[in-house]
Amino acid sequence: MSAAVAVGAAVAWPLLGAMLVLLLGQRPNLRETATLATAASLCALVAAVILPAVSAGERPRFEVVEVIAGVDLAFEVEPLGMLFALVASGLWLVTTLFSIGYLRGENKPNQTRFYACFAVAIFGALGVAFAANVFTLFVFYEVITLSTFPLVTHDGTEKAKLAGRRYLGILMGTSIGLLLFALIWTYRLAGTTDFRPGGILADTLGKNADGGVLVPVLLALYAFGTGKAALMPFHRWLPAAMVAPTPVSALLHAVAVVKAGVFTILKVLVYVFGLDLLSSTGASVWLTWVAAFTLLASAVIAIYQDNLKRRLAYSTISQLSYIVLGAALATPLAAIGGGMHIVMHAFGKITLFFCAGAVYVGTHKTKISQMHGLGRRMPWTFGAFLVGSLSVIGLPPLGGSWSKWFLALGAADGGSRLMLAVLMVASLLSIGYLMPVVGRAFFSSAAAAASEGATPASPDPGIERKHWLCVLPPVATAAGCVALFFYADDVYRLLRGMVGS
Repeated sequence: MSAAVAVGAAVAWPLLGAMLVLLLGQRPNLRETATLATAASLCALVAAVILPAVSAGERPRFEVVEVIAGVDLAFEVEPLGMLFALVASGLWLVTTLFSIGYLRGENKPNQTRFYACFAVAIFGALGVAFAANVFTLFVFYEVITLSTFPLVTHDGTEKAKLAGRRYLGILMGTSIGLLLFALIWTYRLAGTTDFRPGGILADTLGKNADGGVLVPVLLALYAFGTGKAALMPFHRWLPAAMVAPTPVSALLHAVAVVKAGVFTILKVLVYVFGLDLLSSTGASVWLTWVAAFTLLASAVIAIYQDNLKRRLAYSTISQLSYIVLGAALATPLAAIGGGMHIVMHAFGKITLFFCAGAVYVGTHKTKISQMHGLGRRMPWTFGAFLVGSLSVIGLPPLGGSWSKWFLALGAADGGSRLMLAVLMVASLLSIGYLMPVVGRAFFSSAAAAASEGATPASPDPGIERKHWLCVLPPVATAAGCVALFFYADDVYRLLRGMVGS
């Protein structure tokens, strides 16, 4: 199979998997086997056929249909999209394993709908990753939104329905009201929406006397129109969506949704505007301030959240802004750091959400103040939580240390000492909202628990044995955090092609 044909097959594969899930809906074991087989074969297709071609400098392209002159529904794989596709396809497999343990452990209803919608969301993520132009990206961006709405409202409670309305309202409102307008404006300016190295607007706006005004305005439409990136003030959908089952939270935070948002911003800045245009005009300076504010403010809010999933949600808002900040700094090293943080944060944050889900299935505890001594009952779960936390914080020998290192280098390379300081302060704040969870779980005493009105946990190693399908995935992704530290050079080499070096 050629790489070009493999691109089209990879995008369509999750959709075929969704159809298979629906056909096998009355036979749970076969349904879940089909989901796992689809995820595993997609991961193999992406890693074994498409990745070698992209690593060799090829840009496999698969065209579907010409919509209007200069605008095709088409797919073309470049390094950043390749990385996102690897993340989405690889983590789909491990999230499916976790979902089986979680949904069966909690006896959740509508499991067939869950797996089918999850597969369609991965279909959208692959379409976003491989999009050859802004039009194709926009179409699949909306597919992700619409397919994840039933997942957010999965429990069917009034709280879930309210969260779903907020989710759909903010994400569809920003994309249709702002991102679609940016797409149309880009087409009017450049006559195309194709992603091109150096940016399709570099010649048009770089030589335009009004470019100094137009570039920041158009950039604002893209930045705030991409609501999935959760820049303040368009972030409220993300904490609200935590009413969804934990596998959905993992999908939102690590696999498809928010990663599609920051991926879109980074790809647009690199391939639509071009780093040289942004650097020479200073058009993205304002975005560095918005990202810095979101990064710090959400980290501070996270510290005061007692609900574990809400704390992790605000942590995600903060960590996403690292990627936006890296793009807005408009230096090659910062852009590479932002791209690396997509994969590093994905593994770290999915580990944390898996652990939160394992704790809920095993103990039905959701608040951090209730987790006194749980580390002694669930050592593998909280051991994985520790590893994921240290990676998100950015400490070696874990993958997150490399992405934050390159972001810091990019800020220094651009002469932005203030943003370098912001990155350092934000990492300290991440210690403040993640390490207390580990400390309470492993080191909290009975006296401390009694003083807070909580009951300390007694040793019970049977919890993890009974719910091993909820424990194995976070252990696996925690191991991935370690592996990414030692294989970060492969990620770096892939992303150098994004900035032309």
